[in-house]
Amino acid sequence: MNIAIAIVALGVLVLVHEAGHFFASLAVGLRPRKFYVGFPPPILRTRRNGIEYGIGMIPLGGFVSIPGMHRPIPHDAERRFSPAVAEAPALAGSLDRVARALAGDDLEGALERLDELEEALRDEKLSPDALSRAEKGLTELRDGLGPDAYWKAPTWKRLVAIAAGPAANVLLALVVFTVLFTMVGGPPSRVVAAVSEGLPAAAAGVLPGDRIVAIDGAPVTGTELGERVQASEGRELVLTIVRDGQEVTLAVTPELTDSGFRIGIVREGTGQPLPEAAQTSAKATGIISREIVKAIGGLLTAEGRENVASPIGITQASSDAIAQGKEQFLWVLGVISLSLALLNLLPLLPLDGGHILFTLIERARGRFLRREVYERASVVGLGIVLLLFLVGLTNDIGRLT
Repeated sequence: MNIAIAIVALGVLVLVHEAGHFFASLAVGLRPRKFYVGFPPPILRTRRNGIEYGIGMIPLGGFVSIPGMHRPIPHDAERRFSPAVAEAPALAGSLDRVARALAGDDLEGALERLDELEEALRDEKLSPDALSRAEKGLTELRDGLGPDAYWKAPTWKRLVAIAAGPAANVLLALVVFTVLFTMVGGPPSRVVAAVSEGLPAAAAGVLPGDRIVAIDGAPVTGTELGERVQASEGRELVLTIVRDGQEVTLAVTPELTDSGFRIGIVREGTGQPLPEAAQTSAKATGIISREIVKAIGGLLTAEGRENVASPIGITQASSDAIAQGKEQFLWVLGVISLSLALLNLLPLLPLDGGHILFTLIERARGRFLRREVYERASVVGLGIVLLLFLVGLTNDIGRLT
C-alpha cells in the first residue's frame, strides 16, 4: 500500500510540474493544444476553447502540448507526409512546394501551400495510417507556423512558459514544508512519545503517552522540562505525570550522556503558527536547494554518483518515509519536489534548463539557431540524462539487494 501511495505522490509532483507549464503558457498567450492527467493514449478526453483535456492511460504525472516548440523545417513535412506520397505520388508536387517554402523562410507561403496540400489529400484514397500521419502533419505544421507558436513568441513569454514548470515544484515544496512545520518544529511538548530502553525513565516506569506536568512539585512547561533535567546534575527528580486522567508520581535519576543529563524520553513536538511555519519553510527550502545543487555538482565524483537514484529508489524512499509517519513523508515529498525542479533546470536539452539556455542564446544573437543545433544538443542532453538514469538504477538495485 505504501508503494502505491509513493507512486501516486511522485505522479502528482510531475503533474504539478506540467500544470505550471500549462497555466503559465495560457497566461502569456501561448495556448497549449493538450493537457492530460496521466500520459496518452487517452481514456477520456474533451475539447474546450480549442484545448484538448484528457485522462491518459498511463496514470502517472501529466502531459502538456505547447504549439510550435521549434521552427518548422522541410524535414518535418517530409517525415509526416512521405507515407501518403508513397501511396499517392500525385501529392509529391504539393509536398515539394510546402518544403521549398519552409526552406526559403516563406512562412505565409508555407501556410498557403499547406492549404493546397490538404485539398489534394481529400482527392486521394489513403490507408488509415498514412491519412492519420498526414493529418497530424497538417496540425503540427499549422501550429508551428501560427501566431501563437512558441518559437515565434517574445523571449520573456518563452522564459515564463518554460520556467513555470520548475517554479511550480518549488512552490509546492514551500507549501508542503509550511504544512509540515505547522505540525512540528515548535517547542517540545510535555507529552512522552517514546521511552528508551535501559535508561532512567524506563526504569522508573514512564510510559509513552504520559504527560509530565511538574518536577519536584513545581509545574513545568515543555521547554522548562528539559532545562530542569539538565540542571539536575544527576540529582533524583520526582515527576508528576498525568496518565489516563490520573496523576502519578515517579522518582527518576537523570543519567549523564554526551549531550548532558538525560532521562531517556522522546517528547511529541508541537507545530508552529502559520506565519512562522511559512518563514521556516522558506529557510528550509533555501538550505535544501543549496545542498541539492552541491550534490548535482558532485556527480563527477564517485561519491556523488553513489547518491544518484532512479524513480525506483525515489519511490522506495517515499514508501519508507510513509511507514515512518506523515511528518517524514511530507519532508521527503518536499525534498523530491525541489530535486525535480533543480534537475530540470540543468542546461541540457530536452530539460527546461536547456530550453531556457537556448532562448537566452537566441536573444543574445538576435536570430534563431538552426534546427540541427537543437537536435544535436538534444541527443547529447538525452544521452546524459539516460546515463544518470542508468547510474541511479544500478545504485538502487545494489541498495535493494
